[in-house]
Amino acid sequence: MLTLLAYAMIAVFMTAVMSNRLSALIALILIPMLFALIGGFGPEIPTMVVDGLRRIAPTAALLLFAILYFGLMIDVGLFDPLVRLVVRICHGDPLRVIVGSALLAMVVSLDGDGSTTFLICVTAMMPLHRSLGINPLILPAVTILPNAIINIAPWGGPTARVMASLHLEPSQVFVPLIPAIVLACCGAVMIAFYFGLKERRRLAGAGGMAVSDEQTPMSQILAARRAVVSRPLWLQLFNLGLTAALLVLLVADILPLALVFMIAFAIGITVNFPRIRDQRERIEAHAGSALSVVAVIFGAGVFTGILQGTGMTDALAKSVIYLIPESAGTYIPLITAVVSGPFTFFLSNDAFYFGVVPVLAEAARAYGIPADVIARASLVGQPMHMLSPLVPALYVLTNLSEVETGSLQRFALPFAALLAGFMLVGAVLTGAVPLG
Repeated sequence: MLTLLAYAMIAVFMTAVMSNRLSALIALILIPMLFALIGGFGPEIPTMVVDGLRRIAPTAALLLFAILYFGLMIDVGLFDPLVRLVVRICHGDPLRVIVGSALLAMVVSLDGDGSTTFLICVTAMMPLHRSLGINPLILPAVTILPNAIINIAPWGGPTARVMASLHLEPSQVFVPLIPAIVLACCGAVMIAFYFGLKERRRLAGAGGMAVSDEQTPMSQILAARRAVVSRPLWLQLFNLGLTAALLVLLVADILPLALVFMIAFAIGITVNFPRIRDQRERIEAHAGSALSVVAVIFGAGVFTGILQGTGMTDALAKSVIYLIPESAGTYIPLITAVVSGPFTFFLSNDAFYFGVVPVLAEAARAYGIPADVIARASLVGQPMHMLSPLVPALYVLTNLSEVETGSLQRFALPFAALLAGFMLVGAVLTGAVPLG
């Protein structure tokens, strides 16, 4: 009975989220409570919810201060010199323009916000692409593919969800995947290079017109995101050094990542905006995006707390174990990695990481496979997820690029699957996702 109740809860949750009848936040809170009441666990719900929230609190703190930190760095123009450099170096040559667009998207994606990345990159680079006559589908493709890879960072949506769902730390999920992420990034640059060569040959006799930095609206768009247009050189160097130190501590795993971001944000905003009024304005400017993400993570605490507390997790795991042949049990990580691409394309991240991955993790545990292995395997298909019709940022990208969503999906999806293959190869070679 508990197994049927668990499957029914997941089915209702996925249906509610995918059909847009409920937002992920509301579904994560109300649906598990409803099914816990149906199962007769009413008196125990408060305890289960509080336990879930306690386990989720470090992840929520990490996301909150990571969003605030990278938002602050965009405000003070940390990435502006790179944007201008890419535009200045790339103009006039389709190959350099396309590869430069991919590299720019890769760096700007560090803020973990796809919509912001698309706004900055497409607006900065589209005049160059259009003036040279480059295929209009290439710019959104080379923007979204690197973004999908970098979005696997701990402050990005999928990794935050899987960490919340399985109660893991960034050092367990993200750090072992870094070599695979680097390999996938190289793959994204190779794809951009391939596009560039094709367009260079196609346009060789057309005589494309070079476009200068001053002819793009990039500076106006970035100015809208920044509180200060120009910063002193010493302050730019300070921000760069602070971000580099943060990334080093991220990989070294010396301190809890949430604490690292808290300290970095406190130092960064104090040095860049000494006045309390300015600090308040910067925090308020990014409060909306931070709240929307952190609220969903706390909602996940409710969902996983009830799933665990009622015993539904164990019931689901036993049912999955029954369906998987014993001979294939040790290949659950590889199976998870292979199906993560299509699953995250047809399901939302919330439905997959809160509804499917916990079941796979519990099933794998019966074969001695730790949850962090399944977490890493579940992230392999993320390059395909960003092209899902369930991703709101995709429509921001297609609107900015003035292309049809279906056309972009048909054009870029094979290359997204290729990048997922790069991720899988890198994860298998480094042992982050074992073959068996």
